[in-house]
Amino acid sequence: MKSNDSDDAQHGTGAKPANGRREFLKGALASGGAAAFAQSGFAAAAGSGNRVADGTGYHYLPATVDTVHWGVFSKNFKPALTVDSGDLATIEVLTHQAGDDYDRMIKGDSAVEQVYHWTKDGKNVDRRGAGPMDAPNGAGAGWGVHICTGPVYVRDAEPGDVLEVRILDMYPRPSGNLDYQGKTYGTNLAAWWGYQYHDLIEEPKPREVVTIYELDANGHEDFARPVYNYRWLPMSDPSGVRHDTYDYPGLIADHSQLQKNHDIMPGVRIPIRPHFGTIGLAPAESDLVNSIPPSYTGGNIDDWRAGKGSTIYFPVSVKGAYFSVGDSHAAQGDSECCGTAIECSFTGVFQFKLHKKDALPGTKLEALQWPLLETKDEWVIHGFSYPNYLAHFGSKPEDQQAVFKNSSVDRAMRDAFRKMRAFLMHTQGLSEDEAISLMSVAVDFSVTQVVDGNWGVHASLPKRIFTGSAKG
Repeated sequence: MKSNDSDDAQHGTGAKPANGRREFLKGALASGGAAAFAQSGFAAAAGSGNRVADGTGYHYLPATVDTVHWGVFSKNFKPALTVDSGDLATIEVLTHQAGDDYDRMIKGDSAVEQVYHWTKDGKNVDRRGAGPMDAPNGAGAGWGVHICTGPVYVRDAEPGDVLEVRILDMYPRPSGNLDYQGKTYGTNLAAWWGYQYHDLIEEPKPREVVTIYELDANGHEDFARPVYNYRWLPMSDPSGVRHDTYDYPGLIADHSQLQKNHDIMPGVRIPIRPHFGTIGLAPAESDLVNSIPPSYTGGNIDDWRAGKGSTIYFPVSVKGAYFSVGDSHAAQGDSECCGTAIECSFTGVFQFKLHKKDALPGTKLEALQWPLLETKDEWVIHGFSYPNYLAHFGSKPEDQQAVFKNSSVDRAMRDAFRKMRAFLMHTQGLSEDEAISLMSVAVDFSVTQVVDGNWGVHASLPKRIFTGSAKG
């Protein structure tokens, strides 16, 4: 695992792409500050650390064995990249469920093959989760599942600051297998942690089911097509451990043992809404934090609005902020009820802007203590069953497990209500009575997810309701 490195001079500065296979990355910087970068004559395949005419830094962070952490956030990891406020970074993200279809999602892609490498002699990324390294089901116990790229160290970031992260673009990672050239694949798992697991009506009960979806890697189509599904079967991993359920990340399904159902969902096309399900900063409370429950510094928020064109503001709790991103999705509905979205590898283009705490008074960020998402049309505020579950239940990895047994939509709704009330009173100068009335007539409260341990409800506030106000 990565070790702590507090010397800024030793922080990583990014790396060049491993090979020229992904030429599709060139010219992908298409909006906002990225447009100016593209016009400067550089391409996304350029090396890290370049600066454009206005001084903005550009970095490329590939997903490799050395730049990912699996299932856990930590303020003690050695940063994979260091950026300044205003810098741009293209960051590769790998799905943690590529093993559901090795041929389509791993084979032929050397970086993914290396990250997933696991034989009886060991695995390249050993820790998968915040649990004990000697856990019966595998190192880290699967207390956290997401492959996150990072962390990104933001120079001069200090506790009390706010980090603005702009998602300028994102695009799918094509299959490395020439048999599936021009295609990208994702997987949906109706899992044991899903809302349906103990509420099934057909036999066998219970069961876990994997559905594989296909996308056009070149972006010519805006939908995902269901290809086939299969019932997940108990298996033994390369270390000889038996898994009766999908209880550890990175398992490779043995398709020779599976019964696949083709021609499923005839005529169905899923509109894609690419986004990053897990995006955020390292919390201060613990050295190892499970990647599954979201919290006040972000993490596994699982809101499909966190895609191209959106901006997320995070409160900084540790020096350097320690930004990581993972869990990219091709599509997800609000609630993510069966356990996952269409889990799919994507690459994102990000811009980082640091707001120092001394400059926050009088701005919309002054009282920010939770992740705030901004789109072109809305402000989106995220409520959780426990706004800071690490402080509530305890910061030790075993303490963190308590949130999975105590979450409820009711608690998340109350948190979203309180945060939106505070947001309206603070940023718009409304009285409490005015804020409450406005919430009831103009704000949509929806279930973000009921599968991430710390359940979520988001409140969406349309910007256009303030068009007649100087504060809009």
